[in-house]
Amino acid sequence: MDRGRRNFIDTADSYAAGRSEIMIGNWLRARRNRDSMVIATKVGKSAENPGLRARVLTRAVEASLERLGVSHIDLLYLHIDDPAVEFEETLLAVDELIRAGKVRHFGGSDHTGNRLIEARIASAQLGVAPMAALQNHYNLMHRSEYEGDLAHVAARQGLGVMPRFALASGFLTGKYRQRADLAKNERGGEVAKLLNRRGLRILACLDAVAAAHDASVASIALAWLLTKPNVVAPVVSASRPEQVLDLTAAAHVQLTRHQVADLDRVSA
Repeated sequence: MDRGRRNFIDTADSYAAGRSEIMIGNWLRARRNRDSMVIATKVGKSAENPGLRARVLTRAVEASLERLGVSHIDLLYLHIDDPAVEFEETLLAVDELIRAGKVRHFGGSDHTGNRLIEARIASAQLGVAPMAALQNHYNLMHRSEYEGDLAHVAARQGLGVMPRFALASGFLTGKYRQRADLAKNERGGEVAKLLNRRGLRILACLDAVAAAHDASVASIALAWLLTKPNVVAPVVSASRPEQVLDLTAAAHVQLTRHQVADLDRVSA
């Protein structure tokens, strides 16, 4: 997905026990727009097909293809790092799916930097397709996990980075400013941990930058992510259709170096 297009959909076979994929598949058929969309899904966590054994992974992908109603998945994520399975077994199974045209590219979603290196070495030794993408927890409130080892490995391997929880469970939309606001979110417990001095300082900085761009706080939080090396598509969700415009607007916000530095500093 290039920065100017709004055609990337992220899901997983474990979301709502597969119903997420069914709903997306129904939408694709109704719109007849499969060829213009980039579809990413994840396997490894579903109750029906847990883990990354070759036969289980293959079965999970076949089930996802059926629920989505598509002939191929553009980006397949390994939703977990399964230490009970040798990387070689998983990589060979994924490569077979790629050769069969059922998967275009694949990536990791819960892997450490060291495990990504192991996977790249194994791919080279086996002569199979390497990982092309990484989905990880990364946002203004949660930086350290990615910005150390993972960022270095992603850069070295040329991985496209798709940060999940890009808006910190909605905190970085700016709608949670005091304890009373937490009742608006079913994840109130998670957001409550962010409602502290650091969180409020970050929101204040986002407010100032948003005002300068006549944009929403959420748009600025996502635009900040898009300034980071290798980040190509922050993963976000919307509870109402009108929220989508704020989310996609981030791709067109050009933050100044000074604004990025301010956000870096306040969130350090």
